[in-house]
Amino acid sequence: MPARRLNTLSDLRRYLAHVINEIESDRMTPDKGGKLGYLVNIQRAVISEGDLELRVKLLEERIKTGVK
Repeated sequence: MPARRLNTLSDLRRYLAHVINEIESDRMTPDKGGKLGYLVNIQRAVISEGDLELRVKLLEERIKTGVK
């Protein structure tokens, strides 16, 4: 499987669809697909938490500078 950029939730959605298709066509074992799905879920949490962290930081900066 080629290296993939999994930086956005859209990337993860496409990758997970690919994994499902691979399993359904018997080109990937369900065990491997399950492990990849688990890792996708971890990456999803990292992306979501990073987005939230950035949004909070921007809000804090706006509060400090008085920008509305």
